[in-house]
Amino acid sequence: MFEKEKKEVLDCALEIKRNRLVSLSGGNVSMRVGEDRFLVTPSGMIYEEMVPDDVCLIDAQCRPVEGVRKPSSDSAALVYMFQHMPQAQAIIHTHQPWATAAGFAADEIPDFLVTVMDACRNPVKVAPFTPSSAIGMGELAVEYAGDSLAVILKHHGVLTWGKDIKEALYAAVYLEEAAKTFVLAKAMGAEIPALDPALIEQEKKGWETYGQ
Repeated sequence: MFEKEKKEVLDCALEIKRNRLVSLSGGNVSMRVGEDRFLVTPSGMIYEEMVPDDVCLIDAQCRPVEGVRKPSSDSAALVYMFQHMPQAQAIIHTHQPWATAAGFAADEIPDFLVTVMDACRNPVKVAPFTPSSAIGMGELAVEYAGDSLAVILKHHGVLTWGKDIKEALYAAVYLEEAAKTFVLAKAMGAEIPALDPALIEQEKKGWETYGQ
């Protein structure tokens, strides 16, 4: 069941690994595939060793529906997000270093760079720390999401989401690029000027037809 979607989840997991947003078996990728059915990468399994059938199908109580692997330990937080963010069809959790570092320097990453405006849609807020595997991670993500497609988790990493897995992936990868620029600018002591909101909106409109 959901063979195509399982491959999409695995391909995305490999892509975040290639972009150095996670190491070994860190993070997870999940996708909504029904009203109360979700695909999620398994717990503690290195992505390069996975095949699509290793991706777990779970229900709204995080109970396995299909698959022999143990679902991600963050499943409760992910299901909470899906239930409270109907616009999210896919969620990616990473431990990306630049964005996580930026979360110690500011309460949000402003829309100071085209990658934030385009892929994250709005400034990315920094949520307080919650332990791994706690549902609080999902609760705080919903609380701090605003109109963005990403949240930075202090002392932890990042959560991104989107109308499909590609949108969630672009948010994660481009947030890391923007965060690197942000951290480097801060390290140089540079002031990051605010941009004209009209120009920001113009940039966002251009992204709507990007690649079409």
